[in-house]
Amino acid sequence: MARKAMKKKRFTVAEGETIAACLARMKQEGYRPVRRIEQPIFREVETNGETMVEPCGRIIEFEGVRDEP
Repeated sequence: MARKAMKKKRFTVAEGETIAACLARMKQEGYRPVRRIEQPIFREVETNGETMVEPCGRIIEFEGVRDEP
C-alpha cells in the first residue's frame, strides 16, 4: 500500500532568510500557507541582583497544506 503524502507541514523562517524566501521555498515544495505563527524568544537579564525576563527575538513559522491541482 502506498504511503500517504503529508497534508500539513510547518516551515520555519531561518535566521538570515526573508519571509518571501520562506514562502517561495514552500511553493517549490508544493505547499501553500494557511497560518502564520510567531513565537517570542526571551532571555533572562540580571540587573542589580534582580532577574528580569525580556524579549530578544522571535521565531516565525508558517503552516502549509499541500497545494493540490
